[in-house]
Amino acid sequence: MELEELGRGLRRWTSRHAEWEADVGSLTLETDDGLVLIDPYEPPAELRAPAHVLLTVFWHYRSTAALRTGRVWASRRTVKALANRGVAVTDPIGADTELPGGVRAYETARHGELVLWLPGQRALAVGDVLLGAGAKPHATQDPIRLCPERWLGAATHGDLRASLEPLLELPVERILLSHGEPVRLGGKRALEQLLHAPSAA
Repeated sequence: MELEELGRGLRRWTSRHAEWEADVGSLTLETDDGLVLIDPYEPPAELRAPAHVLLTVFWHYRSTAALRTGRVWASRRTVKALANRGVAVTDPIGADTELPGGVRAYETARHGELVLWLPGQRALAVGDVLLGAGAKPHATQDPIRLCPERWLGAATHGDLRASLEPLLELPVERILLSHGEPVRLGGKRALEQLLHAPSAA
């Protein structure tokens, strides 16, 4: 398994997901608060005892229950659902929660889904609300696109765009997607083009 270096202390790996039948991305971040894994799926052996696991969305609990981790962070809206899957959330994330490593969470229009901002690496970690080039369903070569509207429950694509607007205030260089190729450079421009496309009006 190859770990791709993406910035200071930030690496990404992909693993074939048996149920999704596609590769999914996970992240590891070295911080002053210890090793952090984000949405980990089948991490290599040297990463199986992180200090913290951060989850962007309920569905990405993945390998969390099998890891030797001290703390699990997830949206406060998903604590019960994760407990039902055998994942004990030690730190529910609310609007002003301080996360390890200076990471900041932004709520999205999708119930219980967060986008994580990694300021030291100028990177966004995204679960399902944005998809990258080559991601199913209906893969395209667009650098990023919105997830299918049916994934949003009662919310709409308009709601999702509005919830992602605050991210444009950040100096984003990278958008690290769980599904599809990451945006390694020019992340803010790619996000702005997506949110302000004529079809978004």
